[in-house]
Amino acid sequence: MAWLGWWTGHGEYREVPDVKGLSYENALDVLAEADLLAVLSDSIFNTDTNPGIVMEQMPRSNSTVKPGRSVYLTINAYSPRTVTIPNLTDMSLRQAQSIIEGLGIKAIRVVEVPSEYKDLVLNVKYNGLPISGGTRIPISAALTIEVGEGYSDTDSIVEDIDNPDLVITDEY
Repeated sequence: MAWLGWWTGHGEYREVPDVKGLSYENALDVLAEADLLAVLSDSIFNTDTNPGIVMEQMPRSNSTVKPGRSVYLTINAYSPRTVTIPNLTDMSLRQAQSIIEGLGIKAIRVVEVPSEYKDLVLNVKYNGLPISGGTRIPISAALTIEVGEGYSDTDSIVEDIDNPDLVITDEY
């Protein structure tokens, strides 16, 4: 039993230092000084925090663990998560907005452009440039969706080509 106690480090503990708010590189050094191993377990993206900063740690600070144990760290990612935009043209605005919001993109601007079909997606733009299906963009991106405004009743007036003075309408 004495050998087992020696082998498992029975009675020997380290206090986990608080590395939250430190850069990942500094957290590695602090944990190494405490004879603990840092393991990067996850990353999240938060615009309010600098990239590479430790956001969470497990076990929490001031916990006691045996020497050589792992402390799992979650850091603030260096860039936002990206998503792949599917082909959104030739579908309804409502359906396109639902797909984009489902991907996690919140900033959506809708612009109506002349078209025969109301609320039909004609184009999707990111940073002012058209994008096609399969394009990867950051989840924090702002998209502009160009949709058809449709024709009103007054737009259905057609001029006779041979006689410009004759106007034909669909009114009875």
